[in-house]
Amino acid sequence: MNDTKKDQVQLQRSLGLFSSLALVIGTVIGSGIFFKQASVLEYSHSTTMALLAWFIGGVITLTSGLTIAEIGAQMPHTGGLYIYMEKIYGKLWGFLSGWMQIIIYGPAMIAALSAYLSVLLLAFFGLPQSYATPLAILSITFVAIFNLLSNRYGAVFQIVTTICKFVPIIAIIILGLFFGDHNALGQVASSNTGFTGSNFGVAVLATLFAYDGWILIANMGGEIKNPQKMLPLAITLGIGLVLIAYMLVTLGIFRVMPAAMIQHYGEDATPHFATMAFGVLGGKLLNIGIIISIIGCMNGKIMTFPRIMYAMAHNDELLFSKQLSYLNKKMHTPMVSTTVICLIAMLMVVTVNADRLTEICIFTVYVFYVMAFFGLFKLRHKNPDLLRPFNVPLYPITPIVAILGASFVLVSELMSDIKGVLISFIFIAIGIPVYYYKLHKRKS
Repeated sequence: MNDTKKDQVQLQRSLGLFSSLALVIGTVIGSGIFFKQASVLEYSHSTTMALLAWFIGGVITLTSGLTIAEIGAQMPHTGGLYIYMEKIYGKLWGFLSGWMQIIIYGPAMIAALSAYLSVLLLAFFGLPQSYATPLAILSITFVAIFNLLSNRYGAVFQIVTTICKFVPIIAIIILGLFFGDHNALGQVASSNTGFTGSNFGVAVLATLFAYDGWILIANMGGEIKNPQKMLPLAITLGIGLVLIAYMLVTLGIFRVMPAAMIQHYGEDATPHFATMAFGVLGGKLLNIGIIISIIGCMNGKIMTFPRIMYAMAHNDELLFSKQLSYLNKKMHTPMVSTTVICLIAMLMVVTVNADRLTEICIFTVYVFYVMAFFGLFKLRHKNPDLLRPFNVPLYPITPIVAILGASFVLVSELMSDIKGVLISFIFIAIGIPVYYYKLHKRKS
């Protein structure tokens, strides 16, 4: 009887194409495109190779998105990667992929974004450093409130912030392409080591992190209208638009600022670009655009990560599953899961280096990516005659490129941060006794 009542309150399928598209774009475009130009150029050694690095990163991301789009169209349920892993590899692997995202990775991403947002707000308003932590917590609270309401409010907020974040992007593109007086190709960056393949690999790795976040739309599978059609379309169009935007922004910056100047200013290269182009007021306006961009990115993550927690709790796989699977009867949103995810993020803001935590968790995220990409081959082998709502183009080349790209991230992480990799495995291992405890409770 209680289960019947609980099932009467369900997530609403109210997200259309524009909402879904805004979620894909909004969760990808945060601050990376604005602040990673110097580091990508440094490792690439020339503007031509830097542009190639951004392009290769975009192609790898696009092939990853297309691969997941075929899987997601067959499993249009709330939970995304957690659901895919469970259906393909079994409940334990599904649980571990979800556990890692809701306990560490998701909250850490939200905390890191809020911390970076507070730094920009301090600089913009000229506030003392002591305000940083309260501002970070307030920003999480503000965005969370939107997501405690109907998903339509969060979706509208996502659409508005996504449109706003394109204002500085379009300004940079127009000014650079039409008014820049430098050649965007062929400029050589100063370097003690010169170009090497390994350096270029690190440049591609930096762009992949700037492209990350596209898969989070899959967490909303249970709230998207006609998800078999909309999910693949949103992922494909969203990543495609981001790739074009990243390439054009990079071209625009290279047309206005010489390579040596970009290296000199480092992470401040893009704000300095705005000041050069539009004066002090232009720099301020760009900062506003970046602030809105980060808020939109936060909103996408606060909207999507709690859906994983809700899906896991709905399957009674978490401690306090009854509470975490609660849906508000009027708003039809997972209020408790949203609140818990945001509280964990706030705790991280005041206790740990959340940015470092996200770096540590990148390895495990990509382990599950690789497994999901291989899962496409498994699904096709298992059901060769199945009528699929979406077929990945250029199969099997597309998923193979996705696998190679994700494997590249894994190898790079193993070579550069073995300590972080070991810590990430510890985080996953903690979830194993939780899984078997709940399994025992359900059987008893």
